Amino acid sequence: MCALAGIVCAILAWRVPAHLRAVDARVLRAAANRGWAVREAGLQLVRQNHPGAAEMLRAAARQENLPGSDELDHLLAAHAAAPPLTDTFIRTGAREQELAHLAASPAPAVPELLQTRALKSTKLFAPSASAAGQAFDAAVAIAGYLIDNNALTGSLRDALQAAAASANHGGDPEPLERFLVDFLSLGQRLNPDQAAVFVQNIQDAGTFSVLAEEARNAGAQLPTLFAAVQLSGQPRAVASYVQDFPPTGLRDIGASLRDGSGGLNELLRRHVRITGAVTDGPVNALDNFSLRQPALAVALKCLLYLLAGFLVAETFYYAGPEPAARERPLQVRGVHYAREVLFALGFLLVALLVSEPFLAQESHKMEMRLRLPTVGGPVAAGATPVKQLKTFMNQSTLLTLLLFFVLQALLYVACLVKLAEIKRQNALARVKIRLLENEEHLFDAGLYLGFCGTIVSLILVSLGIIEQSLMAAYSSTSFGIIFVSIFKIFQLRPAKRQLLLLAEEDNVNAELEVTRQLATIP
Repeated sequence: MCALAGIVCAILAWRVPAHLRAVDARVLRAAANRGWAVREAGLQLVRQNHPGAAEMLRAAARQENLPGSDELDHLLAAHAAAPPLTDTFIRTGAREQELAHLAASPAPAVPELLQTRALKSTKLFAPSASAAGQAFDAAVAIAGYLIDNNALTGSLRDALQAAAASANHGGDPEPLERFLVDFLSLGQRLNPDQAAVFVQNIQDAGTFSVLAEEARNAGAQLPTLFAAVQLSGQPRAVASYVQDFPPTGLRDIGASLRDGSGGLNELLRRHVRITGAVTDGPVNALDNFSLRQPALAVALKCLLYLLAGFLVAETFYYAGPEPAARERPLQVRGVHYAREVLFALGFLLVALLVSEPFLAQESHKMEMRLRLPTVGGPVAAGATPVKQLKTFMNQSTLLTLLLFFVLQALLYVACLVKLAEIKRQNALARVKIRLLENEEHLFDAGLYLGFCGTIVSLILVSLGIIEQSLMAAYSSTSFGIIFVSIFKIFQLRPAKRQLLLLAEEDNVNAELEVTRQLATIP
């Protein structure tokens, strides 16, 4: 019965779609009914007269094999694709016409931006007055076009205006040029309608810079990035996600688009990677519970694993042989429960290490390399140091330290349980001392485990199988020395002292009893 119940608990724990550092695709499926799909978003854009933006959503639907792209194909069949902004404004006639139109713009940021064309010393662009100044003018025309059409608003527009004003008054022009590089690169990839819809919800310069960099690197996944910004309405959350998970961020976002804005927003809210297969199956009670109560779902999963380990330990206890007659006085009631709890904790630790995805993987800020897009192609112009600093204590090292610490702590508690068991046994003090001496290998097991952990870690590091600091490898031995020293000095030594005194008292009492009996002999 214990074995069967343990197996059932382990299966139930495995089926709970809750994870410490990931979100299950089944949970995103449960969140699908809380938002609207790519198809509805594309239809809404068509009704709002944004066919270019709807084309990007249609491309995202095709790329991710989402339903509803056929209806968008029918609605967009009559709309001709507009050229990208940069392709339009890089031509002299269109650029000069746009700059002349912007000169009469009522937006306060536009005159400040146009005044930067008089700058003589620039770092990333050739000055506007030079023979190669068409790239600078095209970037100014794109930024001014978006401001004039009320697509660029809020603090992002204010930041651009402040950068332009600083450059016009003798300040460093590089912040302004970095803005213009981002506008120019977006213009290479988006037409006017798409660019206006893409930037309309971006409210800060940091988010704009990250999304522009991601658009430069997205390649064929640019429609996925566009759809994520449009459906979620949270450009900052999208930028943070793709920045923290550069290898897989856009792929996970694309997978969440299958579940519409509900699944996408749930992924952005949890800010973790996706695990599990993306399916169209039904949603069950565990999926909904994990969606509404993620912390309780994780607690339930750990509790089920803990119970499974306890029941497995109970199985071994009841399946074991009966103690011999001479050992029955040494049996202490209730001690086996403590051992089973320790086994359950170890089982939980192993289950989490085996079943939890991305447990040791840390998030990496993407390295942003500034590139100046021109008509001939991208030209390297510098680099912005928006990269996560490498810390001495990364997450992999911390996880290794925690693993070694927990293993040594469990072994330390096992030694305490054994010591308490021997102290409570119905035996003479000298027998208990011999029993303690018999358990010396158990009491030194922390040292053996520590040495083995260090050796295995160093071998894996030398072979390149894992990457971790030497501190994490040597911590195994260090924890072993610390826990064994604490146990032997503060627990075992006082217990042996008491037993030695009791044994001496037993010897004295035995001698007195023998003397008394001899005195009674006539």
